[in-house]
Amino acid sequence: MYTITPYNQALENRLDNFVLNDSMNGTFLHTRNFLNYHPKNRFVDRSFIVEKSGTIAAYFPGNLTPNNTFISNQGATYGGPVLSKYFYSVPKIKEVLETALSHFKTHYQKVILKPTPRLFSRENPDLLEYFLEHFGFKKHTELSCYTPLDKETDPIKNVKERCRWTFKKSIPYPIEYRELKDTEIETFYKFLVISKEKYHTKPVHSLEELIDLKNRCKKNIKLKAIFLGEKFLGGMVKFIFEETKTIHDQYVAIDPQFKDFQPTTCLYIKALQEAKSLGFQNFSWGISTENNGAYLNENLYKFKESFGIKPTINETYEISF
Repeated sequence: MYTITPYNQALENRLDNFVLNDSMNGTFLHTRNFLNYHPKNRFVDRSFIVEKSGTIAAYFPGNLTPNNTFISNQGATYGGPVLSKYFYSVPKIKEVLETALSHFKTHYQKVILKPTPRLFSRENPDLLEYFLEHFGFKKHTELSCYTPLDKETDPIKNVKERCRWTFKKSIPYPIEYRELKDTEIETFYKFLVISKEKYHTKPVHSLEELIDLKNRCKKNIKLKAIFLGEKFLGGMVKFIFEETKTIHDQYVAIDPQFKDFQPTTCLYIKALQEAKSLGFQNFSWGISTENNGAYLNENLYKFKESFGIKPTINETYEISF
């Protein structure tokens, strides 16, 4: 028999150990260490685990929205379910999802699940996706992309000619690419706000939250930037997924007043070269779509194409009762 256990604080360490060590698709974004950076009153937490004989089979991090919807998870880019690698087989995953579905039907009018994309999953998620669709979930896709990294090849050799030409304009300058000091994060954030204002949006995280996350997830969140002397030209927040040898570009902020060369291209080439030198296999650029994939920002995707990307998708599954 499978049982449902609602999340409580006493489960924190057990859950984080499950996510990082016993799951097939858990990442640091699913850990309570990460999710707890949110103030307690920001979301109504409805996370739960599915257990069998005291063993966690699945973890559903999620919260309640005003229209009685369970969503996994508004506190992270994607939320779940997080599945045990020991239960990832046809009969077991079917039973796990049937148990969760019964729980959902009893408590909610609608459920939205955002499984870990395959780029960050330690095992192929096709089995999970198959059962979600055949249990009646409707699928939405968003277009993302990544640059594959070859340990024998400098990433600049795989970018388009115009991108190489743009980068070469920065070579004569004594550029320093390094980790941001704590005292420099505020400068980065100031330019991040400026860059978001161009698109009438704001950063998802406040400055204080970004600093908190950096300190909580020292191994998984890095802030890197390029400088010309002491002058900040551009910076990037990188999410590091060691399990799948993937680095994800979360935020980029550029000084819009600097015109001697294009800092954005320089920053990305430096980041790609660093990722390759550290043994990473993929550099993730994130989605180029909005409104559940209905709108594709073609100019943004075209820019990413100049860096030798390949397409991939992020999936969202919805069901109403």
